[in-house]
Order: sequence, then C-alpha cells, then structure tokens
Amino acid sequence: MLNRRAFLRYAAAASAGVVCVGCGIRQAFGQPASGPTRREVTIGGRRVRTVDVHAHCAVPAVLDVVKSTPLEGPARRQLEGNLGFPVAAARVSDMDKDGIDVQVLSINAFWYGADRDLARRMFDVQSQQLAEMCKAIAGRFLGYTPVSLQFPELAAEQLEHGMKQLGFVGAAIGGSVEGEEIAAPKFDPFWKRAEELQALVFIHPQTAPLSTGIAKRIQGSGALGNVIGNPLETSLALAHLIFEGTLDRFPNVKICAAHGGGFLPSYAARMDHGCAVFPDQCKGPTLRKKPSEYLKQLYFDSLVFTSEALRHLVNEHGASQIMIGTDYAVPWVKGPVDHVLKTPGLSDAERIAILGGNAARLIKVPN
Repeated sequence: MLNRRAFLRYAAAASAGVVCVGCGIRQAFGQPASGPTRREVTIGGRRVRTVDVHAHCAVPAVLDVVKSTPLEGPARRQLEGNLGFPVAAARVSDMDKDGIDVQVLSINAFWYGADRDLARRMFDVQSQQLAEMCKAIAGRFLGYTPVSLQFPELAAEQLEHGMKQLGFVGAAIGGSVEGEEIAAPKFDPFWKRAEELQALVFIHPQTAPLSTGIAKRIQGSGALGNVIGNPLETSLALAHLIFEGTLDRFPNVKICAAHGGGFLPSYAARMDHGCAVFPDQCKGPTLRKKPSEYLKQLYFDSLVFTSEALRHLVNEHGASQIMIGTDYAVPWVKGPVDHVLKTPGLSDAERIAILGGNAARLIKVPN
C-alpha cells in the first residue's frame, strides 16, 4: 500500500499534468509501466468484463479547502487511512491479480455539515480531481459524483454537471444527512434529477454509530460500530425509502446499496407483515406494492462474505440486482471474483450478470 506521501506525490503530479493516460501514473511514481499479468475472467469460453461498483478513494487537495474548519479532521483521517489509497500502480496491480477490470470510485461523504460556500468549493476540487483520477489509466476507472446532499437542489445540479461534464456514472451518497433521512421530501429534487439522468446512486453508510443512535451500545470489542452499525444504517435508509414513498415517487431511480444492502434484504418479509400487525404505526403514504417487492427494483453489491449468503441474496432478489463490491482498499474480501464463481447453484448467465453484465446494463463501462 502506498503511504500518504506517495498519495500527495500523485496529486501533485496530476495537478501539474504529469499524469498521462495509460502509463503516466506508474511513471509518476518511478515504477515500470509493465506489471504483473492481468487476470482475465472467462465463463463458458466468453470473456467477462468485471466491474467493482464499490471502491473507495480520497482527494488530498481537499485539505487546502477545509483547513482550519471542523472538516479538516475527517479529511485527514480519510487520507491517512485505507480510504486514502490512491489510484496508482499498486491499486491497478491488485485489480489485475483479482481479475477486476473496472472500479467505480467513490469518496466517502464527510462534508454534509459544510455550509453552501464551503460545500461548493469542496465539490469543485474533489470532483475535478476524481475525474482526473478516473482518466489517468484508460479504461480502468469510473467515478461517482461527490454531491453536496445537504443542499438537495445543489446536489441535483452537481450530479448533472458530474455526469455531463466530467463523465461520472452517478452519485455516491450517505445513508442519512446530518440526522435527516434521505427519504425526506426535501431530498426529492435530487432523486428527481437522478431518475431523469438515469444515474446510478450508490448508498454507503457514514458515521453509522451516530446516525443509527447506537453509539453507546457498540462500545467495547468487535468493531461493532462498523460490523453492526454500517449494515444497520443502510437497512434503515432503504426501509425509509420504501415506507416514505420515495420509490413510488421515483420508480425508475437506480439505487445500489453497499454491503449487500445491509440486513434488510435477508429479512424483508417482516416488513410485509409489520403494517398488518401494527396498523397504527403505519401512517405514511399508501404503498403501491408489498414493502419487500421494492427491493426487487434496487441493486446490491456482493459484499456478503460467504457463498451461502450470496446464494441467498440471489434467491431472494435475483442475480439481475447484484454487482461486485469489494470496499477497496479496505481488506474485507479476498478473491471477489472467485466469490461469485464458486458460489454453488448459480448459472453461467447469473455469474456473468453479477460479475459485470448488470453494471454494463446500468452504466457506460469502458471497453
């Protein structure tokens, strides 16, 4: 893994125009243009272009924007941790070994507390640098727009700019915004534009212990703030999108939820019975179908760790709704392609869909 100093060298090289398409990143780091043999995945004699829709990066130049603000700490923690792993030769080498052809890069949102001016400046820097990262090695990277969701109308504008001007495929957002559910009506301008643009909206939990209200209970051993808090945050976000009618108002919006969608996809049938058992607690809009059926119009990444968990996710919601997710560069999963290939009961067509076919259908994947 490259350290922060190397990451800053990359940023400086990119800003100075040193990073050229194809070989430039390796040369910028003084590394040879050639690398280890790239694993190519084939199924039934057919070459499969694999796409990881859940991969992280960070933009060092944002430090200059947030210096001496409350956001400086979160920005530094991203850059100094695994999430700061740059788009560089070591990352491409890992992708080649894993058989990942394309990563879709996201920046974990830490800026929802920023005022409008700071949010605009952060977006300008991060979106431009992310676009440059995606172009630095041809055909290997795509990006999600880092929208300022705390200002929904602005986020809608940023999403359109990101997709039309910078080549992004959608947006990466948190599961909540400073204590507000992303299903709240105030966010409808963003969802409306996302639906119009057919953007892929990737939902990833942020500060889950606080946003879920479990900060006190996850103290102690086990990294529970992450292993329980993150999937819980996603589960709550998806449930609110269902029960508050967001998915009825915007039925064609494309949403992909991280970490297999959290806990909800494995226990969705309980939602179907909840309002029948507790009708006085279901005061929201009248849904057009059973709550569990909305999950069939959502997408989930494959980060569920075991073959049985992936088989169950496919059986519940269909192979057409699942795409590879690695959480790179956090080392959650080894052999993400083999995880799909070795899951029993999947047909070749289902494996092809999960490995890259679904992503190619939803976003424009480079050849």
